[in-house]
Amino acid sequence: MFKEFRDFINKGNVLDLAIAVIMGAAFGAIVTSLVNDLIMPLVGVLSGGIDFAGQALQIGSASIGWGNFVQTVVNFLIVAFCMFMIVRAANRNKKPAPAVVAEPPAEVKLLGEIRDLMRAQSR
Repeated sequence: MFKEFRDFINKGNVLDLAIAVIMGAAFGAIVTSLVNDLIMPLVGVLSGGIDFAGQALQIGSASIGWGNFVQTVVNFLIVAFCMFMIVRAANRNKKPAPAVVAEPPAEVKLLGEIRDLMRAQSR
């Protein structure tokens, strides 16, 4: 069982996925800091000093933190845009696979030979 597990872990896809998850988490932390520490304070200054992180709507005893939601949406949009740019660049660098003309099946070849023989006989 240990050998099978080791073989599974050593497959390229599993290692690539693990690296992608770790890099994604680190990138998410960077984007969160960018939004919370740079973008939202500037938006707050432009909107007359509103601190979006602390904005909430009180309904009875419930507090709806809509400001935090706005920051999370901005985080998502930045991450989604970065992922779009990465995929776009990867797709541009991808070379198209050469078109391979498939050999027709044996039945199709046989039917073609029969057709050719019938044409030859009719002439």
